[in-house]
Amino acid sequence: MPARLRRLRAAAREAAPALLGFAAVRGLGVAVLFYWGHRHGRPAAERMATLWDAQRYTEVAAAGYDHGLPSPGAGAHTGDAYSNLAFFPLYPALIRLVRAVTPLGFPSAALLIAWVASLAAAWGIFAVAAWCHGRRTGVLAAVVWGALPHAVVESLAYTEALFTALAAWSLYAVLTRRWIWAGALCSLAGLTRPTAVALVAAVVAAAVAASVRARGRRAGRGPGPAEASRPAEERWGPAEERWGPAEASRPAEGWWRPCLGAAIAPLGWLGFIAWVGARAGRWDGYLAVQRLWHSRFDGGVSTALQLWHTCLHPASAPLTTVVVALVLCAGAFLCALTVAQRQPLPLVVYGLGLLVIAVGDSAYFAVRARFLLPAFPLLLPLAAGLARIRSGGVRLTLLSTAAALSALYGAYLVFVGSHAP
Repeated sequence: MPARLRRLRAAAREAAPALLGFAAVRGLGVAVLFYWGHRHGRPAAERMATLWDAQRYTEVAAAGYDHGLPSPGAGAHTGDAYSNLAFFPLYPALIRLVRAVTPLGFPSAALLIAWVASLAAAWGIFAVAAWCHGRRTGVLAAVVWGALPHAVVESLAYTEALFTALAAWSLYAVLTRRWIWAGALCSLAGLTRPTAVALVAAVVAAAVAASVRARGRRAGRGPGPAEASRPAEERWGPAEERWGPAEASRPAEGWWRPCLGAAIAPLGWLGFIAWVGARAGRWDGYLAVQRLWHSRFDGGVSTALQLWHTCLHPASAPLTTVVVALVLCAGAFLCALTVAQRQPLPLVVYGLGLLVIAVGDSAYFAVRARFLLPAFPLLLPLAAGLARIRSGGVRLTLLSTAAALSALYGAYLVFVGSHAP
C-alpha cells in the first residue's frame, strides 16, 4: 500500500470519533427537520435545498450570472434588483459538475455537496484543534461546531460548510508548514465566499512571520535570548507530535515557500472581484452589487444600534434577533479568549477577521450569526474547557442539550423564521 494512502487511512481512523460525533449531532438536526416538515406537509429536503440563498446558488448553476447590474428602480417590488453577481462561483460550479455526472437535479446536487463539505469541515476542524490542543479537544471542537445555534446552515444548500472546509484545511496546512497547499486552498476559499478576505489575511500574516523567521535563521540571528533558553521540546513539543512523522524529518524551510503561498492565497478572491467589475462595467462593480443587497461596511454602527435596541426592549425583540445578539456577544468574548490564550497567529487573525466582518457589516442583522459560523477557531477555548471536565457524563449532558436545542432552533429557522438564517 502506498505510504500516502496509509497515512490517509491512519488520519481517518484518528478523526473517526470527531466525524461520528458531528454526524450524530447534525443527523439529529436533519431528523427534526424531516419530522417537522412531515407534520406540516412541507417537504424538508426541498426546503433545505431551495431556502433563501440556496435557491440563488442553484439558479446560478443552472442559468449563469447576470450580464450587468439592474437598472435603477428595476424589480423594486419583486426582489429582482438583487444581482446574483454577489454569489461567488465555486459552489455553483460544483453543483453544475455533480449535476452533469449524476442523475441528481440541481437542488439535490447542491444539498449533496453541502453535506459532504460539512464532513470535510468537521475533519478539518478536528485536525486544527487536535494539532493545537490534543485529540480530545479536536473531537469536541468538531461536535460543538455541529451543535451551534445556527448549525442548521451546515446542512442546507449554503456555502458555509464548503467555505469552512477549505478554510480549516488551509489553516491546517499553514500550521504544518505546507505553504503551497495553504495558498491553493485559500484561493479556492476565495472563490466561495467574500469573507475569505479574513482567511487571506491569516495566511499572509503567518507566511510573513515564517519568512521573517527563516531569513533571520539564514542570517544567523536565531531565536531571541528568552526563547533560546527554553528547550526545543518545551517551545514546540516533540517534532513528531507537533508536525507528524513526515514533517519531523523535513529540513528547515526557506523563506520562498511561505512567500509563494502568500502570493497564491488571494488569487481566487481577487480574480472574482475583478471579473465582477468587468461584468458590471465599473471598477467598483462588486461593491455596487453589495449595495444592492444593502450590505456595506459601517464599522459596526448598525450592529451597535441593534444590540442597544435589543437590550432596551428584549421582550419585544424577535427570537432570531435575541439569539443573534447572544451569538455576537459570545463570539466577541471567545475572540478575546483566543488572543489571551495566545492561540497560533493564523487562527487569531482568521477568527478576529470574521468577527470584524460580522459586526461591521450593515446587512440584515439576522444573518450576522451565520457569518460567524466558519469562525471555528473561536470555539477552541470552549472545546478545550470541555475537554478539561473530568466527568464524561457531564460533557455528554452538555453536548446533548446543545444538540437538541440546536436541532429545534434550526427547525424554527427553516420553517418559521421570516428572514434568511
